[in-house]
Amino acid sequence: MPAHDPFARLPEAAPFTVTSTTVTEGAAWPPAQCSSGLPGGKDMSPQLSWSGAPEGTRSYAVTVYDPDAPTGSGFWHWAVADIPATVTELPEGAGDDTGSHLPAGAYQLPNDARAARYLGAAPPAGHGPHRYYVVVHALGIPATGVPADATPALLGFTMAGHTLGRAVLIATAETPA
Repeated sequence: MPAHDPFARLPEAAPFTVTSTTVTEGAAWPPAQCSSGLPGGKDMSPQLSWSGAPEGTRSYAVTVYDPDAPTGSGFWHWAVADIPATVTELPEGAGDDTGSHLPAGAYQLPNDARAARYLGAAPPAGHGPHRYYVVVHALGIPATGVPADATPALLGFTMAGHTLGRAVLIATAETPA
């Protein structure tokens, strides 16, 4: 796997913890969290819980990003902004078409397929293993001000100067040739 860390060039942020009942650090995505175009895939966002965010956290954002996608810019699978600071968990499936399981005030931005929902892992067949960075960003602002139709890259740019902490879980996926 490539060694590139997509967060290495961003401002330092305090680490905190993210865990999941559906995906394990360093392990392959379960089939349900993969693309519905793959056997067993359901495009179901993972359950996430986080703790230990830095003092002063006023909101969170969650992103899922594949830096190994053959695009030159990676591939954003999911972005959720404006999660209230009182929330420390998202249930499995929160990233569906409606976002109805997201907390009040939170919203999904369009992923790189331009759908405002979670899009499961689906690396090109024979391309090798891909890493999927599941990241909870602790922010020192109550709301990002990013429009709901913005890109995850714009969300990342906007968050850069307001990120107090970052909790990272990396899952993998590979589609055989």
